Amino acid sequence: MGQATEAVEFTEEDFVRFRDRLGSNLKSLEMLLQTPTFGDGPMSFGAELELYIVNGDGRPLPINKEIQQALNDDQLTLELNRFNLEYNFSPVMVNDNCFRKTEEQALTALTRINACAERWQGSVFPIGILPTLRANDLGLSVMTDEPRYHALTDELSRIRGGPFRINIHGEDKIDLEMEDVTLEGANTSFQVHLKVRPDEFADLYNAVQLITPLVMAISANSPLLFGKRLWHETRVPLFKQSIDCRRPDPLHPRPARVNYGNAWVRHGAHELFAEAVRLYRPILPVCGDEDPFVVMSAGEAPQLSELRLQMGTVWLWNRPVYDPADGGHLRIEMRTLPAGPSIRDMMANAALMIGLARLLQSSMKELIPSIPFDYCVRNFYRAAEKGLAAKLIWPSTSQSEPEYHSAASILARLLPMLPGQLSEMGFVESDFAPLLEIIEERLENRQTGAQWQLDKLALLQQSMTLDEALLAMQREYQRNSMQNLPVAQWSLT
Repeated sequence: MGQATEAVEFTEEDFVRFRDRLGSNLKSLEMLLQTPTFGDGPMSFGAELELYIVNGDGRPLPINKEIQQALNDDQLTLELNRFNLEYNFSPVMVNDNCFRKTEEQALTALTRINACAERWQGSVFPIGILPTLRANDLGLSVMTDEPRYHALTDELSRIRGGPFRINIHGEDKIDLEMEDVTLEGANTSFQVHLKVRPDEFADLYNAVQLITPLVMAISANSPLLFGKRLWHETRVPLFKQSIDCRRPDPLHPRPARVNYGNAWVRHGAHELFAEAVRLYRPILPVCGDEDPFVVMSAGEAPQLSELRLQMGTVWLWNRPVYDPADGGHLRIEMRTLPAGPSIRDMMANAALMIGLARLLQSSMKELIPSIPFDYCVRNFYRAAEKGLAAKLIWPSTSQSEPEYHSAASILARLLPMLPGQLSEMGFVESDFAPLLEIIEERLENRQTGAQWQLDKLALLQQSMTLDEALLAMQREYQRNSMQNLPVAQWSLT
């Protein structure tokens, strides 16, 4: 979406031309992926962090463009709603203390952004969903005034043909309708990018899909929306429903634009790009002038801007990325991690996700028959709903029927195996070892960001109204987060 358009309205001819160019982009990508040297080079780690902006009363403060213009930082970008920002970190080679260097980038960025936000009596911090957010904080009046967001909202609403329905049941429940997509902006995340060679893509991507529910369970940080106790990771159903433009039609079912995927990857990345082209109608048909075949014949990597734009409007939780930089390469973008609780926690979550994926990568062909993809999808939603208490189907080559295990017990068994896996990938032991200790401590005391928020809120409500307790909890969360203290060490008293 970041490369999208200045245009807001499109003609049918725009869509026809865009679909034609998607076809040539797909063919070009197929040829690129068959080039023996494509994607060569050392493995790199990158990330993006979305932030909430709040005022002195802990309420959303819609000044993202003011902060961006004041800082004039190319790595700071605008999000859908005016009270959100995103910071894009410079990628780091995995053998160059990538977690520590990314953490340092994040802390420096937060310091600069907060110093700037003080001009408007504001501050920023990372949290999956702001506890003090209210329904009247949303709507077209708070949408960032950028053509791409107007175009996205208009087209999704047109396809939907009516309001977007939000129905989420947890300890409490929410059932409401929204006329626009700004509720999607209530979600903020920490997105991790890992460069991967084409020949390794299928097994590593499948492994990421398999282990994501485990990481979701222990990293959950979004249990509240509008003061309601919902899922441990409420971002998952909220994101899907807030931009779900499908019309109920049992005779012509369509996949949701936000989903966990349609099947295990059998061959490579190309099939995921092809699905995005052939299963999802374009939303932003912006065409460039590049002839990718001419660019490739000159020995250069094409931009494939139409394909990249299409992928930016299909929100897979784990998404393939084609990047023309450095001669072209593939990445896996892991989009499930919530923002927060602390920068340290987010680095630990990233190390856990990558280590688990590497651990199972070489076994995926043997494990896939033991867990149909639909079971993996169920694991994902179950982990989002229940957190560490979730019971997940976990595959084994010795099973005779599906077996359920708690997310916590699976993690406890696999965690000791990760140091060797990360070392084999080139990560530095002194860089990742302290992060795995953070995960171990979190697992031992069962205190995720979501669980801390729920427990702290319940404690505060013994002597406060709900609104008072939400604000007090959020302020303590923000203090702990900005001290970069791992959530496993946060006090409830």
